[in-house]
Amino acid sequence: MEAALVLAVFAATTVVMGMSWAFQRAAGDASWTDVFWTFGTGATLTLTALAPLPGAEVPNARQLVVAALVATWSLRLGVHIAARVARGPEDARYAEFRGEWGAAFQRRMLGLSLIQAPASALLAISVVLAAHAPGASLGVADFAGMAILALAVLGEALADGQLKRFKADPRNRSAVCDVGLWSWSRHPNYFFEWLVWLAFPVIAIRPSEPWTWAAMTAPVVMFLLLRFGSGVPPLEATMTRSRGEVFRLYQARVSPFFPRPPRKIAP
Repeated sequence: MEAALVLAVFAATTVVMGMSWAFQRAAGDASWTDVFWTFGTGATLTLTALAPLPGAEVPNARQLVVAALVATWSLRLGVHIAARVARGPEDARYAEFRGEWGAAFQRRMLGLSLIQAPASALLAISVVLAAHAPGASLGVADFAGMAILALAVLGEALADGQLKRFKADPRNRSAVCDVGLWSWSRHPNYFFEWLVWLAFPVIAIRPSEPWTWAAMTAPVVMFLLLRFGSGVPPLEATMTRSRGEVFRLYQARVSPFFPRPPRKIAP
C-alpha cells in the first residue's frame, strides 16, 4: 500500500507541475513554479497521510497529526511565496536562468518543473511511513515530531520576516541582510525548511523495525537539494555578482546553512 501511495503522489505532482509550467509561461514569471510545488506537494501529501489503513474506515490519530503537520507547512510557506511572487519581481534564480538559457528557457523550465515531481514522491516516503507508523496511540515520538515541525515553521517565518523588513529599508538596497537569524546562517529559511522534514522520521522510526529508517529519505533529499542543488548555490552565485566583496565577507563570517555564532574576521 505504501508504494502505491508514493506512486500516486508522483503522478499527481507530475500533473500539478505540468500545470505550473503552463501558468508561469502565461504569466511571464517562473517564480510561480515554487507556488505550485508548495501547494501541490502539500495537498497530495496531506491526502496521502489521510489514506485509511487496510481494514480501517477512517484515519487514525497519528494520520490526522501527520496530515495536519504537512498542511501547516504547506499553507504557511505557500501563502508566503504566493504573496511575494504576486507583489515582486521574478525570483533572482529564475531571472538568472532566463538570461543564461535564452531561447531554450521555456523548454528547460519544463524539465525543471517536472523533475520536482519525483522529489515530492521521495518526500512522500517519509510522510507515509510517519502516518502509518506502528502503534495504535500517540506517544513521545509523535509529540517530538510536532514540536520539531512547530519550531521549524516558526523559525522559517521569523527568518522570512527579518529579511522582508531588512529589504523594506531603502538604506539596505546594496547591503547584505546580516540581522537576527541571518547573522548565524546565510540561509536560515532553508535551514528551517530542512528541519520541517526531520519531523516525519522522528515520528516514523522504530529502532526495532529497520524498514522505518527509510523515513530519513525526506530530510536527506531536502538537505541535498537546498544545500547543494537548487537552493544555496544559484542564490549565492547571484548574490556574489550583485553584492561583490560585501557578500564575500559575509560568506567568510557566517555559516552557509546550519546556524552557529558568526566568525570574527581579523581587520
